[in-house]
Amino acid sequence: MPETTPNDTLSPAGQALRRAYDGLRRLPELPGAYLHPWRRASIQKLAALKNSHQGERCFLVGNGPSLKHTDLVKLRNEFSFGFNRIFLAEDELGFRPSCLVSINDLVVQQSAEEFKALQMPKFFAWRARKWVPLDEDAHFLYTTYTSPKFSTDITGRVWEGATVTNVALQLAYHMGFTTAILIGVDHSFATKGTPNTTVESQGDDPNHFSAAYFGKGFRWQLPDLETSELGYRMARKAFEADGRQVLDATIGGKLDIFPKIDYNSLFA
Repeated sequence: MPETTPNDTLSPAGQALRRAYDGLRRLPELPGAYLHPWRRASIQKLAALKNSHQGERCFLVGNGPSLKHTDLVKLRNEFSFGFNRIFLAEDELGFRPSCLVSINDLVVQQSAEEFKALQMPKFFAWRARKWVPLDEDAHFLYTTYTSPKFSTDITGRVWEGATVTNVALQLAYHMGFTTAILIGVDHSFATKGTPNTTVESQGDDPNHFSAAYFGKGFRWQLPDLETSELGYRMARKAFEADGRQVLDATIGGKLDIFPKIDYNSLFA
């Protein structure tokens, strides 16, 4: 759960004090985040990915209900980032992403065995080392809840921006993709409540493409859409400043930060 949330109402001096305070709180994390053998190995692997897909496009595949109405067969020859429990889509929708990104502690803890079995590049928060080991497919990112920023080099600190999608956008930028296309990012949840509150599902999941996604008994945190939008605006600014773009091809999505595009038109 986030330690603090961004506050756009703070004065410049207040924001500077907040950054300094957050930086001090992170000091105990820094030796492990940069010197631990697993992180050093990850930094080397992440550095090797810098601009490795320059000039290409990629798809960031969210897990919203709209994914059930999206023809995922079209992505077979595309590079795609899948999030969290996207592995459920292989049986239900016939889709397997190029790589996995998962940063939420509760998701990783409760999905660790499935994640270990996945044979694809996997990107986790450094905290996830408690539940998943370093192997040839795993990359550990030093992510934080505080001090909003868009990282163009993800070997260092990466702000989570309240959603795995924001981390994936920073990965896509680092890897050199010219165009990042969102699908399944509905930005709308049937379950309501205070952002970041931990809840336990009482039945089928109405918020994702699969009823079993956060099925009965699964513990998860309610979304923080406001903070995620701050991260999305930072992502759009960073991509466009470098002559790149983020497009939103989600069918019926509620997000209004990125230019919209018809999904099927991308394959015409």
